[in-house]
Amino acid sequence: MERAGSEAGVASATREDATLVSRSRPIADVSFRAFLAARDPPRLQWASHEGLELSGAGVAARLTASGEDRFESVRTAAEGLFADADCSNSDAPRPRLVGGFAFLDDHEPEPPWAGFPAAEFVLPEVQLTRTDDGTWLTVNRYEPDADPDDVATALDREVDAVGDLPKMRPAGTRPGVTEVRRPTPKEVWTAQVADAVERVEAGDLQKVVLACALEVDLAGVVDLPDVLERLRRTYPNCYRFLVQPTEEAGFLGAPPERLVKRTGRHVETEALAGSVGRGGTPEADADLAAELVESAKIQHEQRLVVDAICDQLAPLGEVSEGEQTVRKLANIQHLRTPITVDLDRETHVLDIVGALHPTPAVGGLPPEVAAETIRDVETFERGWYAAPIGWFDADGDGEFLVGIRSGLAGGRSATLFAGNGIVADSDPQEEWDEVQLKYRPLLDELE
Repeated sequence: MERAGSEAGVASATREDATLVSRSRPIADVSFRAFLAARDPPRLQWASHEGLELSGAGVAARLTASGEDRFESVRTAAEGLFADADCSNSDAPRPRLVGGFAFLDDHEPEPPWAGFPAAEFVLPEVQLTRTDDGTWLTVNRYEPDADPDDVATALDREVDAVGDLPKMRPAGTRPGVTEVRRPTPKEVWTAQVADAVERVEAGDLQKVVLACALEVDLAGVVDLPDVLERLRRTYPNCYRFLVQPTEEAGFLGAPPERLVKRTGRHVETEALAGSVGRGGTPEADADLAAELVESAKIQHEQRLVVDAICDQLAPLGEVSEGEQTVRKLANIQHLRTPITVDLDRETHVLDIVGALHPTPAVGGLPPEVAAETIRDVETFERGWYAAPIGWFDADGDGEFLVGIRSGLAGGRSATLFAGNGIVADSDPQEEWDEVQLKYRPLLDELE
């Protein structure tokens, strides 16, 4: 891999003598879980509850970056990758770069986050795509003198291989949990919340999201495609993702929150802040939802997030705030406010991601003070937790989720992550109880 000499530390796959050749073909529907299970890492999956699903294996090209300019650096490198690309079948899904960013720009890919740079996007060698129009298989090559006939032949082989896979595959058995450890014990969390509240009361900080980790020992080896399939069934209204660079571990989850979706000049995002559990009866559930809506603390937290997102997007075009609703998931419910933008100029989705990350829902306000507080107070490495995970294409369209309800898993171990927004009147016990709820999506699929 050639290295471009920039302060951002970009390792770009773009080369003057290389060309991207991509060939696609519509195929009969197939189990995406079976496709992933049949492939060795590196492998990827990204799925939206609105219909788009991507799975990828192998690496045709890889873009990585670090530093404050990592969003711009990845975009620039991608422009070189997509330049003069030879992509047949205009009606087929375009080649997509899939990947994400670490939460902090100075992240280092050290254990347990080995294999996860501050930014990395992969053009899969083989890509499976499901849209409303059908299912497609794509083979990508990026190399000097890439031969379209060779790529077409490789596509023939891959179509045959995928044709042997089942349309449905059982989700498998859970590995079981033998031990759980909390690197941030409750008494430490209580002290962290008190520290954050003091900073808020001092006036420099309005809100900060503090996170913690849960280390899990498993009775058996975890099968990551199996976990994804169980998450799909339990949380059909959430996103799903897997980024697995090596056999050792993959980062996966079922987040409820969209960071941004860009389609042409139309942008969609949302504010998702404040949460409460689900009730055991419809009446109890409605009462909890009413408490969520009527809570002055939660409404304050939600307003901070909405206003910050609107302010961040205002320079890009006309911003519209939608009606607040309650987003109900299997084990939790949130306040949600949709936000849209009509762009007044061509703006790449990565530029919007860079403008929004981290939103106050996962970082805090003001962003610089919140980031400093997170560095000072948290006692574990966030890595890619609560960071943007998504895809984009040559036109700058794309969609990114927020990497929450997530964890690192591989072999017989997993580390799960969760966090909560802290404001002036936050109660440590209530915040602790809420964080435990947020471990459940992944923990339930392991136990």
